[in-house]
Amino acid sequence: MNKDHPSKDILETKGTILRGKTICLCVTGSVAVIQAPIISRELMRLGAEVVCVMTKAATQLIGPDLMHWATGNPAITYLTGNIEHVYLAGERPKSLGKADLILVCPATSNTISKIASGIDDTAVTTVVSTGFGTQIPIVIVPAMHESMFQHPILEKNIVKLKRLGVDILGPRISEGKAKIARVDDIIQRVIDLLVTEKDLKGKKFLITGGPTREYIDEIRYISNDSSGLMGVELAKEVKVRGGEVLLLYGKGTAKVPAYVETINACSTQDFLDKVKEELSKNDYDFFISAAAISDYTPKECLGGKISSDANQELNLGLKLTPKIIDIARETNNNVFVVAFKAETKVSKDELIERAYQRLLKSDVDLIVANDVGLEERGFGTKTNEVYIIDKEKNVTHVDLNTKRYVASKIIDAAIENYRVKNQ
Repeated sequence: MNKDHPSKDILETKGTILRGKTICLCVTGSVAVIQAPIISRELMRLGAEVVCVMTKAATQLIGPDLMHWATGNPAITYLTGNIEHVYLAGERPKSLGKADLILVCPATSNTISKIASGIDDTAVTTVVSTGFGTQIPIVIVPAMHESMFQHPILEKNIVKLKRLGVDILGPRISEGKAKIARVDDIIQRVIDLLVTEKDLKGKKFLITGGPTREYIDEIRYISNDSSGLMGVELAKEVKVRGGEVLLLYGKGTAKVPAYVETINACSTQDFLDKVKEELSKNDYDFFISAAAISDYTPKECLGGKISSDANQELNLGLKLTPKIIDIARETNNNVFVVAFKAETKVSKDELIERAYQRLLKSDVDLIVANDVGLEERGFGTKTNEVYIIDKEKNVTHVDLNTKRYVASKIIDAAIENYRVKNQ
């Protein structure tokens, strides 16, 4: 990549899991090619370098300049005397630019069948054929009309490619179309194939995320502005690094990927019951309490809908809710507990001190503190700044960054402290 290209600004903003990896993104003439810039940049946000190869049909839908902008590398639309297919996928040392993975996304019926038949008449099919010869992992992501996907010859060709070791991802059948797989699932598959060091393999995580709803009557409730993104990003980070994870998820707005096992929860009591049940019956190594659990709940939930015509005032009686981290520790004395402490408009020292006192009081192993009253931090934002405090009151400061990046640092700290605890 041209180091002066604007695309470098997004490198590793979501983590470093693909640092040092080169992805050859081969795009073909499906309308789903509009996802190619998004996929490219998501890979780059995790540290990958992306080189795009395009068929002529693909260039008629989006321009090579767009993919140059998206990746920072000129798009390859035809092969020249530079023998680009050998440069990317041939028998060359990785240090000379060889790709680590070929991602054909989106892949049309035409291109899939050509690859299966060994036909090399485009830059894409020639690069893929070269990749077969050097055993580079190949992922094909089909996208076309459903009737085309059901063609018996295409079905045979897909079976043939699978037998040859090609990874076929998707499609999603919807609205009469075989749609491209979800971006999160594509990124996850690339990571699964490329990241051989799974430092969380064999470790089991229970994570909570999202807000709670404390109902006043059957339709009104007390809640907060949590989107649930922090919990989702933590769960994604665990999966990427080979761990098992169950996400207990409130009524958040952040999308949970299909590959993250999820149980929905609503009220504080729902979370408490499910946490107690999971920690009682399953052998978790870590419990991370990232959900924005309500501190108070109405003493009673009134039936039906309270009439505003009959009540000029509404006085709510609230009671304190149990601390979910206290319940977790009471239920399982061995699980490594990571708590969160949100404050507003306090000094850094006061924030850290309050969090540390909560760590001691609840006997948790690690606590993450942040000031949700600051701009671009906390509830409803895509970014955060946190302080991670351990039992010795050692503080790790994670400056303002994406929540995925923050999640990776929280997991790093949890693993490091877990190892020390279990030495």
